[in-house]
Amino acid sequence: MRFLTRSLLALFLAALSAAALGYAGHTLVTAIQSRGEAPGGPGPGREREFTVRVMTVAADEVTPVLSAFGEVRARRSLELRAPIGGRVLQVAEGFEDGAEVTAGQLLFRIDPADAESALAVARSDMARAEAELREAERALVLAAEDVEAARAQLDLRERGLARRVDLAERGVATEAALEEAELALSTARQSLVSRRQAEAQAEARRDQAETALERQGITLAEAERRLADTSVHAGFDGTLADVAITEGGLVSSNEQLGRIIDPQALEVSVRVSTAQYLRLIDAEGRLLDLDAEVALEVAGFEITSPGRVVRASATVGEGQSGRRLFVDLTAPRGFRPGDFVTVRLQEPALDGVALLPATAVNAAGNVLALGAENRLEALPVSIVRRQGDDVIVTAEGLVGREIVREIGPNLGSGIRVRPQRETAQGEVIEDLAEMVTLDEDRRARLIAQVESSTRMPEAVRARMLTQLAEDEVPADMVERLENGAVHGGG
Repeated sequence: MRFLTRSLLALFLAALSAAALGYAGHTLVTAIQSRGEAPGGPGPGREREFTVRVMTVAADEVTPVLSAFGEVRARRSLELRAPIGGRVLQVAEGFEDGAEVTAGQLLFRIDPADAESALAVARSDMARAEAELREAERALVLAAEDVEAARAQLDLRERGLARRVDLAERGVATEAALEEAELALSTARQSLVSRRQAEAQAEARRDQAETALERQGITLAEAERRLADTSVHAGFDGTLADVAITEGGLVSSNEQLGRIIDPQALEVSVRVSTAQYLRLIDAEGRLLDLDAEVALEVAGFEITSPGRVVRASATVGEGQSGRRLFVDLTAPRGFRPGDFVTVRLQEPALDGVALLPATAVNAAGNVLALGAENRLEALPVSIVRRQGDDVIVTAEGLVGREIVREIGPNLGSGIRVRPQRETAQGEVIEDLAEMVTLDEDRRARLIAQVESSTRMPEAVRARMLTQLAEDEVPADMVERLENGAVHGGG
């Protein structure tokens, strides 16, 4: 009994499934027949069209912008070092990182006791050297007077000898008297030589005293300088950095205790490739006078400053390539040494080129231009520069042509498109809709088609009926209705 019940139930379900499939097939056939019999039914299949954004290419003078990264450096800085070793006796108030200082301001002072003692000793030695010089000069004067006296005595002895010789010739003087006069003259000559030797020694002593005085003057100046070095002052207006000093601490000679940086004298060190560098020099190899813009991104904002390329490095560092340029910051407000910035250099202007979006050129180096019947054709282009999201290409053969701004994977040569015209800046150029005039029979057929459509929203139906009632009707709407974009319903 149970087997018979299950068999009847299975037979019933199979019959019910067959009836449902039959009803579905009948409904499908009826719908296809209704669509074919409806006025303005579907015609032959249409070619697929893609809406694309196009722009008109125009030749212009374009200034390429070379973008590179660089580091801000201080063009003027001063290292604060301890000229002498010792204990830090005084530190100026506010001597800390980031503090502003003015030229001549006292920054810190080292205990001057040792330097003052050395200066006192140097001054004492200076006084002794001056006294020695005065004594040597007096001795030289006395030696000169001795020489004069010896010379006068020699003259007297020479005259006495001459008289004795004259008397001896006349037979009045004896030979003994003549020899006595000659001996006295020889003694006078020997005395003159001795006095001249003493004078020479006095001159040498004077020269040595002068030399000792000069050396002692150098020693005194050194002692005064060392005393002055115990107080360190700011060399120019600037900002303190890398401060490492405490009052009462011991410092060694030449130890770095801080730096002064001039925040108004900053430059950027930027490295470019050799090919880019060649575009920035003239025919004689001199760097062009180029303007630049330096930008620092801070929390989504940019701090910018105009600049100018001032020089290029004379050498290439070991293990590096390219060239290093230095850009002087004209308005360094907000920049600090060590900032990693973007430098935009304005290259010499290029004439007869076009600036296009990078998406307008495909991987093969072609652009898609709008041809006859709104079909695309591929045109090769020569890329001169790539900068950011744009490319600079030679405009030869492209001037006046409309090209696709963004080439997608579905676009290629021969594809028919519906152009949406835009300017080079991406602004849409509104096209006026093409209007046609309908005869009464055609107008009535289209109105009936709209009224019989069961898939059209009421707002769209009302708008289309209003447009069909006008003398001129948009041509694209007529084309959609006649091609079966709107179906009638029973």
